[in-house]
Amino acid sequence: MFLYAYVDILAFFVPGKIDDILVGVVFEFDITQTLMTVFLVLMAIPILMVVLSATLPARASRITNLVVASVQIPYAMFNVVGESWTYYYGLAVVLEVVLLAVILRLAWTWPRRVASPATAVTGTHEAPLQTQRD
Repeated sequence: MFLYAYVDILAFFVPGKIDDILVGVVFEFDITQTLMTVFLVLMAIPILMVVLSATLPARASRITNLVVASVQIPYAMFNVVGESWTYYYGLAVVLEVVLLAVILRLAWTWPRRVASPATAVTGTHEAPLQTQRD
């Protein structure tokens, strides 16, 4: 989540970036209320994923992480298109894609086990876990 924000914040130091913003242009787009709303939605996704990953049931969290990480990879890669600072944006995209790939791998391979009612009463060290049936 912080990587997205810091890449954008540090980009203000790229020569000419603030000048473009002051004349109302970001990348190739005119700054409009619609564009800013889209940016807000795109930045809210990683923030919401932190909350959702902690609050959703395991199965829903797993599915949500798989879907969102799959969608975020092309979005992250789009950020390097047309940029003149390829080292900076390239490294940012590589880091973002690696982290999203780790999220995909963890969500895909996460054990699908739940504790039995007996385990909850006696403790996890005394009874084996049961496999969840899908």
